Amino acid sequence: MTMIAVGSLKGSPGATTLGLGLASRWPHGHRPVVVECDPAGGDLVARFRLELTPGLVSLAAAARRAEHSDLLWQHTQQLPGELRAVAAPPGADQAHAALMELTSGSEEHSALRTAAEPAGAVVIADCGRIEARSPALPIVKGADALLLLMRARDDALAHAASRVDALAKWSTSASLVLLGDGYPAREVSRELGISVLARLPEDPKGAAILSGSSRRRSALGRSDLGKALAALAERLADQVAAQSADPPKTARAAR
Repeated sequence: MTMIAVGSLKGSPGATTLGLGLASRWPHGHRPVVVECDPAGGDLVARFRLELTPGLVSLAAAARRAEHSDLLWQHTQQLPGELRAVAAPPGADQAHAALMELTSGSEEHSALRTAAEPAGAVVIADCGRIEARSPALPIVKGADALLLLMRARDDALAHAASRVDALAKWSTSASLVLLGDGYPAREVSRELGISVLARLPEDPKGAAILSGSSRRRSALGRSDLGKALAALAERLADQVAAQSADPPKTARAAR
């Protein structure tokens, strides 16, 4: 099982859309699923007019009673394009409480990891804004890779620079995904000391497909955003596979 944490250090510049895009464009041969792990509450229920149950709350309740593989899939709902997702409730209180249940235990053996154990599963965990007191932090620490979405502008870079030391304690597998134009990727990487894995274009039409406001699902692969997401997903899959082949260099082993 592979777990990819997606989030931001300031605000929410599109982490949910990035998570959906990665899962939609993940290489064939795997079972991608998006899990909303944002303690501020989820967006998918409203975005795709989903039911509250099954979802994150029902998964947390079931995880207290059972520890068997494939449990995660019993609490997913289907999004357009046959993508599966575990939706969090919009309210912060319920989302926070469910996350506390699912992150109990060690980072390697949390309830969420146990529920998603089957081989071939790729969990894309949308962790929202990542900070020291977030109940999603254990997911970040235990993830095989962490993607931080940000804009390469002065305000975002200044905020990220102030969090670099804390970030180093949370993850040894963090990479940046830049959104839109701004400073060159090489310059951003040099200043922050974090590699830039990809730069996504500003593509309102492509983003609309992932936001639930467009019905042309098949058009994602032809959009600039869709092509960039496919390249990112393939690169990330290769990176995680390389880490698995060399366990001492993985984030969890390093910790």
